[in-house]
Formats: sequence, structure tokens, C-alpha cells
Amino acid sequence: MLRTIVFFIKLALSLIMIMPIFSKVKKMKQKNDPNTDYFIFDFVKGWAEKRLKATKSRVHVIGIENIPDENVLFVSNHQSNLDFLLLLAKINKPIGFVAKIELEKIPLLRDWMRAINCVFIDRNDMRQQVKTIVEGIKLLKEGKSLVIFPEGTRSKNGNIMDFKAGSFKLATKSKVPIVPLTIDGTFKSFEGNDNKLISNDFYLYIHKPVYIDKIPKEDAENINNYVRDIIKKPLEEKTK
Repeated sequence: MLRTIVFFIKLALSLIMIMPIFSKVKKMKQKNDPNTDYFIFDFVKGWAEKRLKATKSRVHVIGIENIPDENVLFVSNHQSNLDFLLLLAKINKPIGFVAKIELEKIPLLRDWMRAINCVFIDRNDMRQQVKTIVEGIKLLKEGKSLVIFPEGTRSKNGNIMDFKAGSFKLATKSKVPIVPLTIDGTFKSFEGNDNKLISNDFYLYIHKPVYIDKIPKEDAENINNYVRDIIKKPLEEKTK
């Protein structure tokens, strides 16, 4: 338990320590500096790498070459609160997240999340959900890349739950490709160990892009299940 407390204290302190950098980011945004997104990307990636290393887990990334140069919608299963560190550290392009609205209430964290183009969704408010999806579509059309966790919440046992179809409007309306992601190992490192942090092997599988207009019509009409099948395949193969 002590290790867990120390990890999260250091995580919180790190957000405080980097506030001078955030002031620079605000000035860059105010000036519409074209280098802003990549400055933020480089800095946040380095920060996430350090925090991820502090878990003392071994990280394995498979398929990094499958990330196209164009902006995309990353679609991932969601095992743990550690997932965002893994993705920020290992996805080699600027990304924002469709995140639960509770995170918007956390000072410092919400500022950085807004800086990387996160949008916040309230799963209990249908009208607000629609507004968030529209906001996300706008960002994607502007050339940003986003990450969604279409299960809607973290897995309670590490297994993949159903994917909510509504979140895929981000891809169908913006017409950006989908890059499915499979995360494995983060659940066992924290939530699956009574919320006590232990080191483990983290796996991130990056699958080939899915272009909705290039797959069979039946699959496109059930895109949530089509993408879910891709994401769950590495997990099924491990259990054979």
C-alpha cells in the first residue's frame, strides 16, 4: 500500500511542478503558435514516460507501424486508471481523450487535459453527451486525434465489455479512420490487486487502421462490434 500512496503522491506533485510549463503553453495558444500541439505532445509524452516507468512495469508495444500519418480516432478497451499513462507515453502522435466529466473537476489535471484537446462526457446526461460528441467531431475534422474508451467505464474484471455504438459517431461523422487498440496487463497491476500498485507486463497492441468506407456494409453498420472483435482478439489468443 505504501508504494501505491507514494506513486500517486508523486503523480500529483509532478502536476504541480510542471505548472510553469503550462503557463508557456497558454501563451503559445493565445498567439496561435503552430508548434503548440507538438510542443505539448513532446512534453506530455516525456512526463507520461517518467510516470509509467515509476510503476516498474515492463511495457511491450506491438504494431506501432500501424499508426498512419493522418489524424485518427483511437478506440481502446479500458482496464485501468493507468491506461492513460500508457497511451500518452507510447502513442507517437498528439492525442486527446474523451474522458469522464468527473476528471474536469480536478484542478491542474483538467488544465492539462484541456491543453491536449480532451473533451469531457457525462454518462448520466444524454444532452451533454450529444454536445460532447459534436465537440469531438469538430476536433477530428480540424485534424486532431482522439482516444475513446467505448465501454464507457473501466472493466471490473479485466474482460472487455460491450462497446457503446453512439461513441462511434465520432468516426462516422468526421470520416477519420479508426485505429483499434488493445490494452492488457494494467488491470492486474492496480485495480485487479485491490488497488495496490504492483509491477506487471503491460501490452499495447496497435491494430491496422479501419476505414469505414472500405469495409463491408454489414460491418460498417455494426462498427462497434466489428472494432470490438479486433480489440479482443489478442486477449482471446492469450487464453488459448
